[in-house]
Amino acid sequence: MGTLEIDGLTKSYGSRKALRGTSFDVRSGEIFGFVGSNGAGKSTTMRIVLGVLMPDAGEVRWAGRPVDHALRRRIGYMPEERGLYPKMKVGEQLVYLARLHGLSKAESVASMERWTSTLGVDERREDEVQKLSLGNQQRVQLAAALVHDPEILVLDEPFSGLDPVAVDVMSGVLRERADAGVPVLFSSHQLELVEALCDRVGIIAAGAMDAVGTVEELRSIGNPQWVVDVPGTSDASTPAWVPDDVRVVGRSGSRITFEPRTPGSEQTVLRAALAQGDVTEFARVRRPLTELYRDVVRVDADRPTDPTTATEASA
Repeated sequence: MGTLEIDGLTKSYGSRKALRGTSFDVRSGEIFGFVGSNGAGKSTTMRIVLGVLMPDAGEVRWAGRPVDHALRRRIGYMPEERGLYPKMKVGEQLVYLARLHGLSKAESVASMERWTSTLGVDERREDEVQKLSLGNQQRVQLAAALVHDPEILVLDEPFSGLDPVAVDVMSGVLRERADAGVPVLFSSHQLELVEALCDRVGIIAAGAMDAVGTVEELRSIGNPQWVVDVPGTSDASTPAWVPDDVRVVGRSGSRITFEPRTPGSEQTVLRAALAQGDVTEFARVRRPLTELYRDVVRVDADRPTDPTTATEASA
């Protein structure tokens, strides 16, 4: 296997810049979550990887080689809009798609049977796609991306419209493919799912990568927050015992959330809290990806027009 590299992609539609020097990579055996608001550049990036669009500048490489037509045949792609033939039977369609990718008839049938069984649509092989529920159509669409045993997976909103059971099934398939060494790139607006499933996350805004890293690395962006709980202390928004070198950002009963203003001032808070009585909680806040995402992209309106590249977050 190898690494999928997206290097300095720019793309404009008339005067609108869809991508501004977008760069990141997806490594062998990794699930990479690609998140951003509508119009941020996720689908444009994926379509360039697939060769559906050509960039104005930049390059896509796989294992150090520019991605050409032959390499693209080894990519499994799942578009956001379903790309299946609605009046074609499920099994027949998957075999047909596998044959287009060069598999023999026997290999295609075996692969179709494997993935329809894995994804829970084996009993619908003789049904036309248009007769399936939207969730089952989504499962068949994933089977279409997998049926030729691709070396790379690129999935645009694969969890859209799925019930919790189907989400678990699809999550398991993506993890199994990553464990087999396949780089998996997928976009999603379901940030809790991205946080739970992905090895690394990239946040794109206005066509530029704002941050790339593990969720833990992304948590280091911005001011760290801490929580301290001293039962029985004052209900004031900022109790008198709280030192001046921190900023209180939240209060729930005796539980106070604060940001240190200077390095190490959280320890000053701990000492002051212990002087008040028993401390039942003192910990750094593990901020959810949803909150981190809002912090990263909230300055979009002020973003300069010059191309930018991704910032690799550090722990």
